[in-house]
Amino acid sequence: MWQVLIVEDDPQMRAFFAASVRACAQLQLATDVGTVADACAWLDDPAHRVDVLLADLGLPDGSGLDVIRHARLRHAECESLVISMFGDEDNVLASIEAGALGYIHKDAAPDDIAHTILEMKAGASPISPMIARRVLSKYFDLRSQSAAERAPYVKVARSSTGDDKGALSSREQRVLELIARGFSYAEIARLQSVSVHTVQSHIKSMYLKLSVHSKNEAVFEATRMGLLPQLPLHPAE
Repeated sequence: MWQVLIVEDDPQMRAFFAASVRACAQLQLATDVGTVADACAWLDDPAHRVDVLLADLGLPDGSGLDVIRHARLRHAECESLVISMFGDEDNVLASIEAGALGYIHKDAAPDDIAHTILEMKAGASPISPMIARRVLSKYFDLRSQSAAERAPYVKVARSSTGDDKGALSSREQRVLELIARGFSYAEIARLQSVSVHTVQSHIKSMYLKLSVHSKNEAVFEATRMGLLPQLPLHPAE
C-alpha cells in the first residue's frame, strides 16, 4: 500500500482528499496537515514513511514548494502531486523544477483523487488540460529559440572538466525522448527490448549528467539545452 501525505490548509478540501485516499484499497493515509511546519516536522521523523505527497502551494506559513523539496531530501522514493488554485506558468514550472510529477488545478480536480495518485505511481504525469497547454506553450517557446542563442549554454554544459559530462549516450537520448512523450518505464523497456532495471540505470545516469532529480526536470532541462530533437509521431520499435 502506498503511504500518502496530504498538505492542504483548507479543512474541507483536506477532508475530501483524505476520504478519497481512505476509500482506495491500494492507498493508506499517512497523515494530513495544513502547514509547511507540520509537514516538514512529520517528514523529519525517521519512523514515518511516505510514497506520495499531495500538496497545495498556497499554505499559511509558506509555499508547498518547500514541502516538496523537503520531502525529496528526506524521502527519495516520494513522488509529489500538486493540487493548487495557482495555474500560472511560473508556479507550474517552479513545481516541476522542485520535483513535482503532476499538477492539477483545483477547478479541474477529479472526483476520485486516489485514481490520479495511482496513475502517477504507474508512471504517468497527471496534469490539468489548462496547465498542460501553458507548459506546452513554454516548451515551444524554448524550441523556437535560435541555435545561436542555445549554443553557448550547451557548450558550457558539455565542457565540464573535459569529460563531456553533459553529453548523453544514444540509449540515454532515446530514453529521454520516450520520457518526454509520456511513456512509462515498463513501456520504454518493451520498446527498447531491455529490462526495467536497465531503463532505470539509464535514467539515473541521465539525471546525473543533467543535474536533475525527476523526469519532468530532465525534460525541461534537456529542452532548454537543445538536447531534445523534434519527436517522431510513432516510437521506433
